[in-house]
Amino acid sequence: MTSPATLAELAPTGTLRVGINYGNPVLVQRDAKTGELSGVAPALAREFARSLGLPIEIIAYDGAGKMADAVKAGAWDVAFLAVDPLRAADIRFTAPYVEIEGVYMVKGDSPIKSVEDVDKTGVRVAATAKSAYDLYLRRSLKQATLVHSEEYTGSVESLVTGKADVLAGVKQPILETATSLPGSRVLPGRFMAILQASGVPVGRDAAGRCLGEFIEKAKASGFVASELAKSDNANVSVAPSSPVL
Repeated sequence: MTSPATLAELAPTGTLRVGINYGNPVLVQRDAKTGELSGVAPALAREFARSLGLPIEIIAYDGAGKMADAVKAGAWDVAFLAVDPLRAADIRFTAPYVEIEGVYMVKGDSPIKSVEDVDKTGVRVAATAKSAYDLYLRRSLKQATLVHSEEYTGSVESLVTGKADVLAGVKQPILETATSLPGSRVLPGRFMAILQASGVPVGRDAAGRCLGEFIEKAKASGFVASELAKSDNANVSVAPSSPVL
């Protein structure tokens, strides 16, 4: 049983406030009419609250960067987002629950043939600002230039209109985008593995351990795999088990 002290650390207001980024369609699906969120991340959030006996409030964001920034204002108690060293200054992360791939796409006539060809002088890479892959590319790209948009659709437009030479993103949405742009090519391989986890504000150590234990049980029990399958994402890899620190 979770101790009263840990519950108070998890939900200081008495309600578990959970940040969910519906900008990642692999983890979250948003009903266009009702705004209701489904998918593996919302399912984990609701199951965690249920296991604790706490009421839940889902706080929806259209981008992971906005959600990560909101921790500084105390806007949420738990959030589901990708692990990144920059974010770790403010967020205590669990081990990841799924692993997804970051890939590149180019137009059909592009001379760029491989991931290695991207980081060259003069190459412009479109990326959603403050996404996990954007934060990674800011650190790793040495010669190419990043072209930022607030949303993924803006990054796609940058490629289509010639403002960028390469589109960076999560593999599943990139593959869908490629089907709607005749002649476009998804480059073979990946430029990064994006580790999707959950987290609490730094300093809430008991809350972080409780959340980490829940995530490990959800992976081991098949809950994560089942929820991925329900949203037609069975091809996404469940992360391996990890000790809770």
